[in-house]
Amino acid sequence: MAKQFSPGRRKILIGSLAVGATAATWGIKPTDIGENHSPYFVALSQALDNKKIAKPTLVVDKQKLLQNINVLKKHIDNRFAYRIVVKSLPSIELVKLVMQESASNKLMVFHQPFLSLIAQEIPQSDVLMGKPMPVTAAQTFYENEKHSPTSFNSEKDLQWLIDSPQRLKQYLELANTLQKNMNINIELDVGLHRGGVNSDSDLLDMLHLIEQSERLTFSGFMGYEPHIGSVPGGLLSNRDKVMAVYQHYVALTERTLGRSIQHLCLNSAGSPTYQAYDSGDFPHNELAAGTCLVKPTHYDLDTLSDHVPASYIATPVIKSIDHTDIPGVDGLGDAMAMWDPNRAQTFFTYGGYWKAEPESPKGISVNPLFGRSTNQEMYNGSKSISLKQDDWIFMRPTQSEFVFLQFGDIALLEGDEIKHLWPVFSESGYVQPM
Repeated sequence: MAKQFSPGRRKILIGSLAVGATAATWGIKPTDIGENHSPYFVALSQALDNKKIAKPTLVVDKQKLLQNINVLKKHIDNRFAYRIVVKSLPSIELVKLVMQESASNKLMVFHQPFLSLIAQEIPQSDVLMGKPMPVTAAQTFYENEKHSPTSFNSEKDLQWLIDSPQRLKQYLELANTLQKNMNINIELDVGLHRGGVNSDSDLLDMLHLIEQSERLTFSGFMGYEPHIGSVPGGLLSNRDKVMAVYQHYVALTERTLGRSIQHLCLNSAGSPTYQAYDSGDFPHNELAAGTCLVKPTHYDLDTLSDHVPASYIATPVIKSIDHTDIPGVDGLGDAMAMWDPNRAQTFFTYGGYWKAEPESPKGISVNPLFGRSTNQEMYNGSKSISLKQDDWIFMRPTQSEFVFLQFGDIALLEGDEIKHLWPVFSESGYVQPM
């Protein structure tokens, strides 16, 4: 629904227009930046029409996805193991494709229902949990495992991420109660300060508890460091500070246990930072990434300049209007268009208000005064754009996690055809019906 326009809001809108008019007198009047769909999006529009799709749809371009996988493999270059971040690719078939092309069965999972689904559908997986889970979530997983047997070997191929002595004691109690062996990966705070072990005493207490237990096995560390490219100090300098902390905990652990841990799972990085480890020696032996393979807008980073966007939201145009009207203030839409030619036309889309940015046609944007809508979003564009009813508007998601779950089946583009419609995970973990 559009926002309601009170008399006070009308005054604000008129004031906004006055500011725009003043800006125009200073020579910053917007120019027409509108363009019609490029050949790529013309072909994608045709592919969607041929598949008889007529609703908001998440599209993944297989060729671009494979290109990104090859870029990632080139950077990792067998120096590290690669762990696939499932929350960024939330579809069983999509995960299977990435596993096949990257030659990795290592997954990072962040949601208990998704873990139960992975255990059922991809039992050959080696799973590291990507965040500490409430112990009740672990209990639920084991209950599901009991009622829905699978060849997934949780005692061998599942690592629970533990961030504190308190949580470790909870998991130890559960392991003893269920008579289940559990692999324990310890989360390190290497500088993000979102949680995890940040003191020698806590780590030593946790290692002692694990070593004393007949049910728990220490399986490694995870030290996540997405901040190193965005805080003062520079990427490589911040990387080295983070790695010094990581190395300290590795060395402390090896002295305490009296044995090497180099063969265990020592995980770090993520999509924004994995290329920071192209050369040099580091304490970790595996890198995690997922979002860089589909590259939403928040990953338009210098560190990912050789990755290409591979995912789009496609939504039909419900209404195409050759002018702009703002309810409650007669003539305001026309005045906006006089100042900014990119407000000359109006397009209402099927759905909207997603975490996404307009991509094609070039030059369209959400009207800043009309109000946002998840039902019919209002976009403006210039007269240079030819969009009619039932044409398509394309957006790039700002992120992949959660956003990919909002559209039902993922449309997989292969060449100039939608070859597959792949179900996504639902929040309950079950695959949505096709």
